[in-house]
Amino acid sequence: MSTVPARRNLIPGAATAPLPLPRPALDWRLRFGALSLIWGFSFLLIKVGTQSYAPFQVTFGRLLFGTGVLAAAMVVKRERLPRGARTWGHLAVAAFLLNALPFSLFAYAELTIPSTLAGICNATSPLWGMALSLVALSEDRPTRVRVAGLGLGFLGVLTVLGAWQGFSGLDATGTAMALLASLSYPIGWIYVRRTLAGSSHSNLSLMGAQLLLAALQLAVVTPLFTSLPTHFPVLPLLAVAALGALGTGLALLLQYGLVAEVGPTTAQMVTYFIPVIATAAGVAILDESLTWSTPVGAAIVLAGAALTQVRGKAGR
Repeated sequence: MSTVPARRNLIPGAATAPLPLPRPALDWRLRFGALSLIWGFSFLLIKVGTQSYAPFQVTFGRLLFGTGVLAAAMVVKRERLPRGARTWGHLAVAAFLLNALPFSLFAYAELTIPSTLAGICNATSPLWGMALSLVALSEDRPTRVRVAGLGLGFLGVLTVLGAWQGFSGLDATGTAMALLASLSYPIGWIYVRRTLAGSSHSNLSLMGAQLLLAALQLAVVTPLFTSLPTHFPVLPLLAVAALGALGTGLALLLQYGLVAEVGPTTAQMVTYFIPVIATAAGVAILDESLTWSTPVGAAIVLAGAALTQVRGKAGR
C-alpha cells in the first residue's frame, strides 16, 4: 500500500536503476489490476485478522509471510542479502518507517474504525508526500497546481471525516492512527532517497532485507505487548496469511515488475484504485455502513492527490 517516489526507484526502500527484465507472460494491465485488488482487499483482511488476534500479532504474521515470499523469490533468482553495516542500518530505519510502524498503526486503527475509512486514509499518502518533499527534497518545487491539489486533498479528508458535524461518530484515536500510518510512508521514502539512492544492491535484495528486518522488529515487540493465543481461529489466520503472502510479498513483487516495465508514473496510479476497492469490499463483505460523505470525500482526496503529482511548468 504505497506508491513509487521516483523514476529510478522500483520500490519504497530501493533506489537503484532497474536492470533489463525478460518480458513477463502476463500483460501488465492484468498485473496492475491484480495489484489494485490485492492492496484494496488488504484493509478487509486486516479487519478480519484483528477480530481474533492482537494488532501486533497480525502485523508480525503479515511480515513473516511476506518475508517468506520474498525469500523464495530470492532463492529462485539466486539473489543474496545486501552487505555492509551501513546499508543494514539504513534498511532497519526504512523497515520501521515503511513496514513495521504503518502496518501496526493500521492494525490498531481498524480495531475502532471501519476498513473503508482506513483505506481512504491510506490514499492521503501522496498528499503528505508532496507536503514533506517540498521541505525535504530540493528537486521538488511547488507549483500552483500542486499546492491547489494539496489543499483540495485535505478538504476531501475533512469531507470524509464529516468536519461540519464536529467529527461525530468517528473514533478520533483510530482515525489519527490511520492518518499517521499514511504519513509514515512518505517519511520513509524521503529517508530512503537520502540514504540508499545509488545502492549497488538489487531491488529484490533490498526488499527482502527490509522485510526481514521489519519482521525481526515485530518479533521483539510482539511478545512484550501480547500473550500467545490459546487458540487459532482458522478464518482470521488465513486472513493474516493472505495479507502477508499476497498483500505484502506478492504485491511488492508485482509493483517491482510494473515499475520496471511501465515506469513509476503509471504504476503509482494503483493508489487511486485502492480506496475504491477497499470501500466496496468493506460495504459488500463486512456490511460496513456508508454515508454520502465517504465516497464524495474519497473522490476529492484522489483528485487532490492526482494534482500533487503534476510536474513541469504547469501552474507556475
